[in-house]
Amino acid sequence: MSPPVPWSTKLAFGAPAVGAGYMYLMLSLYVMKFSTDVLLIAPVVMGAIFSLSRIWDAISDPLAGYLSDRTSGLLGRRRTWILASLIPIALGFYAVFAPPAYLEQEDLNLWMAIAILGFYSAMTLFFVPHMALGAELSDDYHERSQLFGLRHIFYTLGSILSLISMYLLIREEGLSDGDVRGLAKQLALIAVIIMTLLVVYAVCVLRERAEFQGRASGSPFKAFQDIWHNDHARLLIVVTFIEHVGSAAIAALTLYVAQYVIGAALWAPAIILAFMLPSSLSVPLWLPLSRRFGKIRIWGASMCITGISFGLMFFLPFLGSVEEKLALILTLAVFAGLAHGCGGTIGPSIQGDVIDYDEYRTGERKEGSYFAAWNFVYKSALGVMLLLTGFVLEVAGFVPNQDQTMQVQLAIVALYGLFPLVCYAIGAYLFIRGFKLDEETYREIRAALDARRSQAAVRPT
Repeated sequence: MSPPVPWSTKLAFGAPAVGAGYMYLMLSLYVMKFSTDVLLIAPVVMGAIFSLSRIWDAISDPLAGYLSDRTSGLLGRRRTWILASLIPIALGFYAVFAPPAYLEQEDLNLWMAIAILGFYSAMTLFFVPHMALGAELSDDYHERSQLFGLRHIFYTLGSILSLISMYLLIREEGLSDGDVRGLAKQLALIAVIIMTLLVVYAVCVLRERAEFQGRASGSPFKAFQDIWHNDHARLLIVVTFIEHVGSAAIAALTLYVAQYVIGAALWAPAIILAFMLPSSLSVPLWLPLSRRFGKIRIWGASMCITGISFGLMFFLPFLGSVEEKLALILTLAVFAGLAHGCGGTIGPSIQGDVIDYDEYRTGERKEGSYFAAWNFVYKSALGVMLLLTGFVLEVAGFVPNQDQTMQVQLAIVALYGLFPLVCYAIGAYLFIRGFKLDEETYREIRAALDARRSQAAVRPT
């Protein structure tokens, strides 16, 4: 069993998530509007760029995980790639929000395609090793929850800061003499500087466990074959997708709900904030509850609460006034956020337990490949929501910048509320009924792994 992780290490692990959360949400929420309304790029072009990025994820995520597992060097397996990702992340994010003004339309389209693909690729190089390192820092069943809970707080803090930036940019768009491109460039530069400082700080403070080095599979195909044959991992792939459908609905549809269902477009950042702030603040609540009731039960219960909260949003079009609609969605967003904080805290912790089970089965340590698989599933949830949004709105008869028919409003809230409700209900049922790696089972696996390591330590060379 590894010794307790000091708080200085926990803070160093969580800190870079501030920059990552800021950058990721800025691209998820605002870059489409920035590209179409400010840069005047056709929506179909941006849609093609984001579709291409999802296709590329199918290659880049597994590759990043495999390379991270196989790397050796002075900084270890994970910090080497975390540090290496820094320059391409900075260049990619800055390029997205600071394209040269002299570019012609075709050149601008190409610039944005390269910048967005480059940024997402670089973020994969950061996310996968960073999450893998979190699973390595501790093999204590509950301390892992503390590590990932702290990371979730920092990530959500970065996301909240991005909402403030998005509000400033939207307000700048409304000014007759506003300089949106200039403000976007300044905000991007500040974000790049902060992300750089936080990553360097983390790389300098964090340390990797020497006994995990050089113990990955020699083949990426073998690594992902092991994941597929791991019953716990297969189930978590399904649950991870479902867990992120709700947050993907928030990212994909909140602007539509605020403008076309509620009739208060400027309230969109406040709705998202009502979801994210409780998600972060609830982490200290979920940690003791998971100790008392078990990580499996508490995560399953939180999925039920999240699903019900989203499901009740279906009734928004039937309320009379804007004030009534705002009161309902803000209240439900708070409950959904509170429950979602459990997934951000307990989910990665359970994923770390599954990786230890893989070591028990195979004798290998391949956190990178596992978190690469889950990272791809997480991003796929957003891709599915964006795809469904475009298809459903087209079929329902959506017309932009006009009052929508009841049919269109119901289509929007069905995606925003009923679809997540169904997904969370299925996920909670499958997880509670099918996931068997509880604390008692984990302690037995942990004891067997500790015995193996003790034998290896005394074995003559």
